[in-house]
Parts: sequence; structure tokens; C-alpha cells
Amino acid sequence: MGDIEAPNSNRPSQNVLLSILPSKEFASSRKGMLLIAEVALSFISFVCFAASTAAAFVTVPLLEFLAALFLLIAYSTKFNERFKGFLWPLMDFMRCVTASIIFFIISIIAVSKYANGSSKAAGVFGFIATIVFALDFYLIFNELANFLKQGGESNDEPSRQQDEFSDSDSD
Repeated sequence: MGDIEAPNSNRPSQNVLLSILPSKEFASSRKGMLLIAEVALSFISFVCFAASTAAAFVTVPLLEFLAALFLLIAYSTKFNERFKGFLWPLMDFMRCVTASIIFFIISIIAVSKYANGSSKAAGVFGFIATIVFALDFYLIFNELANFLKQGGESNDEPSRQQDEFSDSDSD
């Protein structure tokens, strides 16, 4: 008799997992694709640094992976809309600026100072991550500059998800 309930026992855990994963609309938006790329590149860089002789640099990709993963989950579940006290675009901008600068520095060091293949791979993925983070902070900067040019006329802060959804429809 207990076998009848066994197939349904996985339903609650699947619903929790599906609620954390980004929606198809957000994942196909520009911001969603950038955050997914940042998560993936930071994780790959973390694994490469962990396997290399340049393991001292493993902290940066790990922290950036966790920060990008948090923002991916926050934006996809609209967690940021429930907490208006934080300046989400500014926090995201600062995260991207610092990540691009630090990834660029450790990638140069990893490629030039260390000779093993995993250090070189970590440097290459770090350079790619630098480009993705720099593109993200450039887009956030343009969005914030446009918002400030308008004089902050709207009552709420600029919502990137709504802008990104309309941008992805027009592309």
C-alpha cells in the first residue's frame, strides 16, 4: 500500500527546485543570459584555479560565483522587488565593476606567472569572465544614467527585468 504514495513523494522537492530555477522568460532576457554566463564562467574559473598551482586565487571566482548565483536567484524569483530598501542596480553595478577588475588582474597573473595548463585555462576563462562582467556593468551604467537623466521621475527604482523583457522581444 505504501508503493502507491511513492511516485508522488518527489513532487514537493521538484516544486521547490523549479521555484528556484530562473523562468524561461528571465533566462532568455539579456540580464538573465549575462547572469547565467557570469555564474558559469566564475564556476569554471574556480574549478581551474582549484586544480592549478595558482590555487591562491581560488577565493575570487568562488565569491563571484556565489554573488552572481544569489543575484540570479533573486532576480528570477523577483526577490529584489520585495526588498525595496536595497539599491539593487547599484549593488549589481558595484559587484560587476569589482569582479571585472579583479578577474582581469588575477587572469594576467595566472597566465604570465604560472606555467601549468590549468592555470592558463583559469586565466583564459578569467579573461572571458572579465569581458562578461564589464559588459554587464556597462549595461547597468547606461540604465542608471538614463534613469538619472529622467530625474528619477518614477516612484520605483528602474526594474531591469521589465526592461530586459521588452529588449529581448525587440531583438
